Amino acid sequence: MMKRKGLVLVSLIGLVLLLFMSGCTTTEQTAPSSEVHVQPTEEVSQAKESVPLYRVGIDAAYQPFSMVGPDGKATGFDVDSMKWIAKDQGFEVEFLPIAWDGIIPALLAGKIDLVYAGMTITEERKEKVNFSKPYWTVNQMVVVKEGSPITLEQVKNGSVVIGTQRGCTAAIWIDENLVNQSLMPAQNLKLYDNTPLAVDDLVSGRIDAVMYDSTVMNDIIAGKPVAKIGMVETNEDFGIAVRKEDTELLEKLNSGLEKLMASPDWEALKQKYKME
Repeated sequence: MMKRKGLVLVSLIGLVLLLFMSGCTTTEQTAPSSEVHVQPTEEVSQAKESVPLYRVGIDAAYQPFSMVGPDGKATGFDVDSMKWIAKDQGFEVEFLPIAWDGIIPALLAGKIDLVYAGMTITEERKEKVNFSKPYWTVNQMVVVKEGSPITLEQVKNGSVVIGTQRGCTAAIWIDENLVNQSLMPAQNLKLYDNTPLAVDDLVSGRIDAVMYDSTVMNDIIAGKPVAKIGMVETNEDFGIAVRKEDTELLEKLNSGLEKLMASPDWEALKQKYKME
């Protein structure tokens, strides 16, 4: 009886050892496979990377370059150009309307990443920001109310009340060439949040003339009792503005802008917005 119990005990011990050894064998075979890391393909890696998003500062009432419709959507020559460049250079954009006299401070404060809204390249602005290559040239158009006897000479010698948009190059020209030269009292320069408001005051008889960028003025005065009386030759170049440290972004903008201006799409955009 004792021998039989001993035999049974030995058999049970042998069975346990066999199962234990089997378990160890299984673990050794499967463990390495759980530590294998599959390297993603280049396409998968790129897909996981986030696409850069840049906030573009625009003027909400600067047709045909940039404007915001009743639906809140930005449109215009500069807006469509920016979309083209973004697609070509592989980034995304969103458009933020900013008051013109605060648009460079907004850029420097990081509220936006670039300004693409018919901004004239000036030495004063170049001290604060960097500009892309020029993409458009304008002069300053002067308009008066239909039937007004006011002449361009009277405007240029500072003998009338002139309205324009606050912070624009027309305002800078009037200030430097008329007010600072004591040809016109400072109070005769009327500044507005946007030029359509100035034209409304012109039609109402509150001011004598309005000066603004030539390409834009055509759209603003369309269908209104306003007459063109001439042009002040300023030959201003427009450029895209970025912060000085954003050199990589500037390279992308210049590259995309160069490609766009060399493509048939550039002429198509000019025709779409009746630029010439």
